[in-house]
Amino acid sequence: MTPIQALQKYFGYSAFRHQQEAIIGQVLSGHDVMALMPTGGGKSLCYQLPAVLLPGLTIVISPLIALMKDQVDSLNLNGIPAAYLNSAQTPDEQRDIISRLTNNQIKLLYIAPERLFGIENKLIDFLKSLPVSLFAIDEAHCISHWGHDFRPEYLMLAHLKGHFNNIPVIALTATADKLTQKDILEKLALHEPAVYVSSFNRANITYRVLPKNKSFNQLLSFLVDRNDDSGIIYCLSRKSTEALAADLKDEGYSAEAYHAGLDHATKARNQEAFLRDEVKIMVATIAFGMGINKSNVRYVVHMDMPKNIEGYYQETGRAGRDGLPSDAMLYYSPGDVIKLKNFVTLENNPEQSQILLEKLNDMAAYSELHTCRRKYLLNYFDEEAADNCGSCDICLSEFKKFDGTLIAQKALSAVYRLNQRFGLGYVVDFLRGSKSEKIRDEHKQLKTYGVGADISKAQWQRYLRELNAHGYLQITDDAYPTIKLTHKSEAVLKGLEKVELTEAQIIEEKVEEALPFEAVLLEQLKTVRLHFATLENVPAYIILSDATLLEMATYLPQSMDELRHISGFGDVKLAKYGREFLEVIKPYCIANGLSSKVKQRAPKRQSKPRSEKVNNTQKESLNLFKAGKSITEIATERGLSPMTVEGHLTQFIQTGDLEVTEFVNEDKIPAIQNAIESYGAERLAPLKEVLGDEYSYTEIKAVVSWLKREIASS
Repeated sequence: MTPIQALQKYFGYSAFRHQQEAIIGQVLSGHDVMALMPTGGGKSLCYQLPAVLLPGLTIVISPLIALMKDQVDSLNLNGIPAAYLNSAQTPDEQRDIISRLTNNQIKLLYIAPERLFGIENKLIDFLKSLPVSLFAIDEAHCISHWGHDFRPEYLMLAHLKGHFNNIPVIALTATADKLTQKDILEKLALHEPAVYVSSFNRANITYRVLPKNKSFNQLLSFLVDRNDDSGIIYCLSRKSTEALAADLKDEGYSAEAYHAGLDHATKARNQEAFLRDEVKIMVATIAFGMGINKSNVRYVVHMDMPKNIEGYYQETGRAGRDGLPSDAMLYYSPGDVIKLKNFVTLENNPEQSQILLEKLNDMAAYSELHTCRRKYLLNYFDEEAADNCGSCDICLSEFKKFDGTLIAQKALSAVYRLNQRFGLGYVVDFLRGSKSEKIRDEHKQLKTYGVGADISKAQWQRYLRELNAHGYLQITDDAYPTIKLTHKSEAVLKGLEKVELTEAQIIEEKVEEALPFEAVLLEQLKTVRLHFATLENVPAYIILSDATLLEMATYLPQSMDELRHISGFGDVKLAKYGREFLEVIKPYCIANGLSSKVKQRAPKRQSKPRSEKVNNTQKESLNLFKAGKSITEIATERGLSPMTVEGHLTQFIQTGDLEVTEFVNEDKIPAIQNAIESYGAERLAPLKEVLGDEYSYTEIKAVVSWLKREIASS
């Protein structure tokens, strides 16, 4: 059986993603491999599929029991015999697994690293007696001191090659910078490994950051249209997870808490309820989530800033593993940085502390960005990216420059009057004339006290951070950061230099249109899935993902052969579940006069596209363009970015006011049109990823608008 045949037979997919095929080829050839893939990018398949094709046993080393159980359940449902050994099992359960291993009845065995090399543990000797074909080390970054999640027990894996010299090893991780990658390779002593670094881009996730301002109310606003969605909300402390979960319950939400301080039974019960969709929201510390493969998490919220980019990337990556649109929201306050400095400073280890402090500063810089968040994340992992991703809060919004000299003078004067000895929070309260007791009486007598009362707290925080970013202020990098003036401050205070600041977002982001699907049928399909999940005693998404159900509700397969074309239906699942799902789809189609759309599975033309609303700011750009001004000139005159102006103008291709060839060469149109017809026009980032660097977002937008005009006139 070839790898592609095994992919279809056991996993129900017709094509590999990222670099899976090349990685699997190396493993099957007996080579050591290190693979970096984004969370949700399909790392597990890189060892699960070879395990099916290799003659012996594949041993998977994994850090958490939850991950083991989840993956073992999923593999067994796909017809691949798998098991795990861990401390939660009874002696009888462990003896049964040992017996099955001895009789070559298991293809994949999941174990923790300490189980393999622990003191008084003879498992290593037993495994030497078995026909081991492959070792897979998941979450391999845990072996490195330079990584964000170092685990001492992983250091024991340095002995692995000494015991199994001729057995190939594949090390996998979703988050490792270059220093961590080098450390993984050295500590594991991999032999001439093939190294694969896939794109870190999670195109289906929209990244957002909001300054904290009554964060519980902000969270409720975020959740208002997400009652039926699964989500994870991360908090910094154990106490705050329990308090927030209780508050959400009081508001009518289905929520539970999870942190390391809860007893084992409570943690297991809450996690299981979340995996089975009995609980919609898990409020957790970072103790929750590593290895959780729940595919239908629609959002991840951080109530506090994470300690580093790696952790943030990994945690946000738990959203949208099924490829459907998902959200990552972070509520940020500069106070988070101060709190976290105590967490990352290690006693008697200044070198490690410095590494962790630098990572914390990188995370703070991300939180205060005025440029594309996706680009920052990808650049952090040494990956090139366009300046505008089209799907983060910055790129989905407009920011207009204005003369902020007076605001800057008020801020700089306040810092000066306070003798450059106070932090951001105090300066903001001082500017706004706070009556709080923490404002000293002598400061309330100063002329600058209260001069910024007309500006909100959140706006002042943003302006001060922007002044810091432009070098007019400096925030010290110590345990209690204070705001100081710089060499650039004097000219502003004396009125010799103008300062440009950015207004808040002036246009709400556009809501992307989803593919048309039968909503009533989707709910019926979920009921069938839940029935099977209850029978099999597994979470519903292990039976079939939400993405698979959505495909069925969109393309309406009418036969087992057509059902085979739906992603997620391998041979085993087709035989076990296919007929029952068809028994729901076919009567629904008959009752509603619908027929199969499987032959149009690549979403092509929609019947009647929604007409885009054109607002005054877009018309102003059009008028200037028609008056002969270039995009750069319009951007300068209006205080907008050229990318924003291009976005305005491409809207007018759909209305017929402008021609597509003003933005894209004619010879490029067929390739862009083909990508749109193959992948749909719902989100630009996936199209950009398919087309590559030779095609810009503006060119893609232009062709999308042109196609909408063509469809409307046909």
